[in-house]
Amino acid sequence: MSSPPTIALVAGEASGDQLGAALIESLRRRMPDARFCGIGGTGMQAAGMDVWWDSEELALFGLFEVLGHLPRLVRLRRALRARLLQSRPDVFIGIDAPDFNLGLERQLRDHGMSTVHYVSPTVWAWRPGRVRKIARAVDHVLCLFPFEPAFYDSHGVPATYVGHPMADQITPEADTHRAREELGLAPTEAPVVALLPGSRVSEVSRLAPIMLAAARRLTERFDGIRFIAALANARVADRFRSALEALPAGSRPTLEIFEGQPRDVIAAANAVMCASGTVTLETLLINRPMVTAYRLAPATYHLAKHLRLVRPQHFALPNILASETLVPELIQNEATPERLAAETARWLTDPQRRQRLGSRFETLGTELRCNASERAADAVIRVLGASA
Repeated sequence: MSSPPTIALVAGEASGDQLGAALIESLRRRMPDARFCGIGGTGMQAAGMDVWWDSEELALFGLFEVLGHLPRLVRLRRALRARLLQSRPDVFIGIDAPDFNLGLERQLRDHGMSTVHYVSPTVWAWRPGRVRKIARAVDHVLCLFPFEPAFYDSHGVPATYVGHPMADQITPEADTHRAREELGLAPTEAPVVALLPGSRVSEVSRLAPIMLAAARRLTERFDGIRFIAALANARVADRFRSALEALPAGSRPTLEIFEGQPRDVIAAANAVMCASGTVTLETLLINRPMVTAYRLAPATYHLAKHLRLVRPQHFALPNILASETLVPELIQNEATPERLAAETARWLTDPQRRQRLGSRFETLGTELRCNASERAADAVIRVLGASA
């Protein structure tokens, strides 16, 4: 290309911002004069992106939750589309947020722009018909997991497996003692269990009461057991504290709350209770046993079942990657305090089971560590070359 390229990106919520920041840094090493613009968070801004809107604008979860914000999202996408059509970037990269990005990508592609989607939507598990929409919307899909390109190949969509940037960042078998020191936890021989109920207020509202009730049951079974919770930001931390304060004072578990620091909290624990999502991958890479829980708003869940929008064999990333049940998955009505407590207790009392899981996690982590941001940058540059 004769002049430095302009690359537009749109990332939804914190995980997309992390991916976008790492990608921008890799692209800038190859193209120091490139310009980056669009929707992102603090990480992408620090990497040198001109942030037009903050990524928190897109941090929504669940069908009916999104419907309440739909007019605002439509206005935002219309304004963004107009700005992109006016500025004509050399390539547009939608990072996750498929319900927002795919429609925008299709419109931009119809106007002759090159489009890339970074993070394959889970079309193999949730609304598989979207693959036709993806084929119309994008020139290339960047996949985080090794089984995804074959799915796209079968539908004629160009796709590249790049690995997961998180796997490149996280050292396997993190040191428990060091993590507890980082968090300022007093030494203990008793079990420590981490609670990670999600990064969205809606998730925390549904899962925090269940996890806290499970913690009460574990307190009755294990002498001296302690709990630590990692919350993504002040808003979700306040919601979690509200759930804790709703418990009778005499029945609250011994619990310390940390805003941020999820990896230290996971590494400091003997076992983890967590929401389904990116945190399950972090827990796999840090190599800690986990129990995952997943709850949608009841109306969203029943509608999805009725319309057969969901067809997963597994929903926890470790199980999807392994194509078998490595960790317990508790979905909707199965996500009860009794089940969470029982499954967590099994990890705490069965060292051989923990050892087998640790070996599988180590293998899976090795497969995902392949310098993802550099490979993603290579694929974007190939798209730029083709468009030029």
